[in-house]
Amino acid sequence: MQRWPVLLFLAWVCFLFFAGIGLFMSGFLLTRIELASSSSCSDPLVPPPWERQSLPPGSCWAPQRFAKAVLVIIDALRFEFAHFNPAKASPLPYENKLSFLHRLATSQPRHARLYRFRADPPTATMQRIKGLTTGSLPTFIDVGSNFATYAIQEDNLLAQLVQNGRRVVFMGDDTWEGLFPKKFFRSYFFPSFNVKDLHTVDDGILQHLYPTVDSGEWDVVIAHFLGVDHCGHKHGPDHPEMAKKLTQMNEMLRSLVDHLGNDTLLLVAGDHGMTETGDHGGDSEKEVNAALFVYSKTPLFGTSPPEEPEAVPQVNLVPTVALLLGVPIPYSNIGEVMAELFSGDGDAVSAALQQLSVYHINAKQVDRFLHSYSLVAQDLPAEQLQHLQELFSSAMEEHTQLLAQVQGETLVPPELESRLGSLISRFQLYLREARAVCTQSWARFHPLRMVGGCTLIAASCLLCYVASELAASSDSFYRRYLLYPLLWGLVVAVLLGLAHAFTQEGLDLLLVLSWAAAASQLGFFWHWWGQHPKRVRLAGSQPPLATVSLRERLRAWLRLAFPMGILLFRCGAMFSDSFVVAEAQVAPFLLASLVMLLVGKLHWDGRLTVPEGPKQQLLGFSSYRREIWYLLCLVAMLLVCVRLSGFFHQCREEIPQCRPSLFLSPLASLRNTRAKNLFYLLCVALLAGLVYAVRSWLRHYGNLNSSDPLVLFVRWCFPLVVLCIACYWAVASSADDSLGKLQELVQVAVVAFPWAVYGLASVGLLLLLCNPMTVFAKDTRESAGSIVTPYLGVPSSEVNFLHVIPQIYKRMQESQKSRLERGSCKATVAAYGLGSVYSAALVIALTLLGFLLMLLHSERLSLAFLLLFLEAFVLLHIHTRAKGLAGDAEPFSVPWYAVISWLLAASQFFYSTGHQPIFPAIHWNAAFVGFHLDHSTNLLPAVLVGANTFASHILFAVGCPLLLLWPFVCEMPSSQRKKPKEELQEVEEHMMEMRLRECPEKFSTALLQLGLKYLFVLGTQLLACVCAAMILRRHLMVWKVFAPKTHRVHLQAKDIQGREPKVRIPDQKW
Repeated sequence: MQRWPVLLFLAWVCFLFFAGIGLFMSGFLLTRIELASSSSCSDPLVPPPWERQSLPPGSCWAPQRFAKAVLVIIDALRFEFAHFNPAKASPLPYENKLSFLHRLATSQPRHARLYRFRADPPTATMQRIKGLTTGSLPTFIDVGSNFATYAIQEDNLLAQLVQNGRRVVFMGDDTWEGLFPKKFFRSYFFPSFNVKDLHTVDDGILQHLYPTVDSGEWDVVIAHFLGVDHCGHKHGPDHPEMAKKLTQMNEMLRSLVDHLGNDTLLLVAGDHGMTETGDHGGDSEKEVNAALFVYSKTPLFGTSPPEEPEAVPQVNLVPTVALLLGVPIPYSNIGEVMAELFSGDGDAVSAALQQLSVYHINAKQVDRFLHSYSLVAQDLPAEQLQHLQELFSSAMEEHTQLLAQVQGETLVPPELESRLGSLISRFQLYLREARAVCTQSWARFHPLRMVGGCTLIAASCLLCYVASELAASSDSFYRRYLLYPLLWGLVVAVLLGLAHAFTQEGLDLLLVLSWAAAASQLGFFWHWWGQHPKRVRLAGSQPPLATVSLRERLRAWLRLAFPMGILLFRCGAMFSDSFVVAEAQVAPFLLASLVMLLVGKLHWDGRLTVPEGPKQQLLGFSSYRREIWYLLCLVAMLLVCVRLSGFFHQCREEIPQCRPSLFLSPLASLRNTRAKNLFYLLCVALLAGLVYAVRSWLRHYGNLNSSDPLVLFVRWCFPLVVLCIACYWAVASSADDSLGKLQELVQVAVVAFPWAVYGLASVGLLLLLCNPMTVFAKDTRESAGSIVTPYLGVPSSEVNFLHVIPQIYKRMQESQKSRLERGSCKATVAAYGLGSVYSAALVIALTLLGFLLMLLHSERLSLAFLLLFLEAFVLLHIHTRAKGLAGDAEPFSVPWYAVISWLLAASQFFYSTGHQPIFPAIHWNAAFVGFHLDHSTNLLPAVLVGANTFASHILFAVGCPLLLLWPFVCEMPSSQRKKPKEELQEVEEHMMEMRLRECPEKFSTALLQLGLKYLFVLGTQLLACVCAAMILRRHLMVWKVFAPKTHRVHLQAKDIQGREPKVRIPDQKW
């Protein structure tokens, strides 16, 4: 079996999964339709003539109350950060720091007020900016654009300001540059993605803020500070650095108010909050509960503030600011005006009339939007739209009658005030119900595409299972089951392309790829079914099933049933939100259960006991094999690893009693110097222990005896990599202000040491790809020529390189044959490391990847990675022992339980490295390991964050071939087995992985089967995820639980399938 067909077959299967995932995602995560319409001053939403006569020049729709406005956005300003509680004797670092806001609100209650500013999830910065400027709601899929911002096309507040001749000056977060290109009169953008940088953006804003305000060359100033948000990501809210940053914001606001004029409105807002760990993105109470502070030097409010601050949705800011500044409300706004800001200085009736006027404008604008939207989209329920129309019509009718009575002066003030209050309440009810309908309905699905995606994924899973059974039984496997299906898919793709070319319609590439994938799957199953009758006829010549004992049939059934039962339970759990929330406990439990069931099955099959002799039969008991104790010790070690991995957990907000692990926070967050030093020494010592264990294993099997570059790299560069990581941890864990004059040197070291690790690991992986052999061969016969030529660099041709191991193996066979002919027991050829040549390369690759992935995590999570390597080692030995005890006659087959347990361990350590399938749990810090400034593109940070998130899946996917190789590496010497006495005199050498050279065709087939089994198990979980998301798409928790879980599994599948299990086999054939 050739190498390239195997790789091509696995790549084709991955393409089938990708097509199914893409088709499903295109139907599940659709964005809402954005209308191209925009508001203007000439729209028929203006007030009645008797009110319109009082509009000052330059005002649209409503009288302009303020000529200027300053919007200060303090990113991640949680309400608790702005609220002042004088009863707190010892406040936390984030409490009572914005005292200036409290002083303004208490000393000038009609000029200032604090609100709870309720953000709509997802609470990512870009989505909040969209909500704060358009007055609309972002959909779930918009989160994927958070760091690849696209210009806002629909009508928004900034577009209205510019359209009406207002000068907008911006300074701060450069996210606004991508959202609003060429919209600013003057702008000062600063890089925002580096969450470790607390001061660059804030200091840049402070440098320009006061001169800009004093210049007067502006109408609206927007300043977006990022220090509080970055401090939360880096240290968390409960840290002294947060107190410093909030104090800086307090002084900034104190100075800014002194520079404001009487015609200026000041708005201080948080775009979202943050969790106790400083993260955001989800919909927990602390993430959506931001702060809004409103202030003006002229009176704003007609009444005193309530005892408890009022909660205001963030979208309400858009219509409020638009009407206060005298510009039209953006066309797609669904927010409600904050009517108390329009009260003025008059009596209660005049204040109510002004509030009614803005409510009337707001309601007509929302009604116009709903009518326009319902004409181009069908996602708003017709019956709810009808109900909203009835509410609006009745309110407008009463509004017309009331205005007529007001003009006729037929109402006395008490009755008028009551009627005004009632009508205002009706408009409020309409606006709030309209917003609720949009919130519930803007999850537009395409059921046909979702069903098609699920069908493609299900067919891909079935194909993996069938192909894994066919690979070893068909001589023309690749021609029938790869070449023909590929031709079917190619023909369909060409035909669809030609059809689009002739019809002049737009080409939907995703649909073309999906149809091509479906056609290739149909071709595979067509040829498989064509061979099915032949297999049935051949099976008819076999002994009937009745001749097999019931016990044997049950054993054969259980061999497949019990691991598949665990997999079925795992997939079924994805349909329950409680199981998805508790998956961090479910995956380890299933892994432990699978291993325990394996031991029980071995006992039930009688594989753990020795054959009963006459004496044992007489006494009525059986004696156990000695290997059982070693197996039980391995199982106990696995259970200990599973238990210890729970100490590295991250929490979900659905489990309020949960507290995140202390190991997740970086060492820099520790205030106790002694504890920091002890943890640092422990992490470095365990990292050095990993290198020692790997080198000892390689030395034990003779893979460190040659002088090849890869062997020299393992000897000398592995310790150097550990040294670089240790130095990086040392400088990264130091406090920012504790090094004084060495701060500049530290900034260089924080970048240099990670790059040294990147460089060394890249060199090691390159050497591994060029020359993966770690074999040293020696011929002890004086007359014999050299076995292989010494290493002279990268081989000049692949043919020369691929014949190295066959040369060694052939010479050893000749030596063995010559020795047997002479009757001599003296070996003439010594080859060191040949018995573990394949697994040694994988172990080196896993170690290098482990270094890179540990670097992208916080220091103390290196303990979780070492636990990962230990558990993987234990699983390999359990698999080897179980396979030996079961007496498996097929050494080239990996049983299903081994593959399923391997993937369960990968899922277990996804959670045990501090991750959760929720947006606030993403480790954004990984994007800046080795980078001090912002990235020029989004590709590299996406790769680093993805590697951090799916670290466990990457390691287990790369190490998957060890499931096939490890039983050969751990081959027991024949002298330890029970043998006839006449054979005890012969000395049998360890063959180990050299056995793979005896059957190269079986070896390559086994690798293909292993890859297909791995993809089958992964695809089955993916299928369960997409089916759960599709069936439960109207579930209350779909966007909170199921959608993030589906998104994570999709990305995990893409990441793993890009690293499909394969081994580079040094020969012409696999």
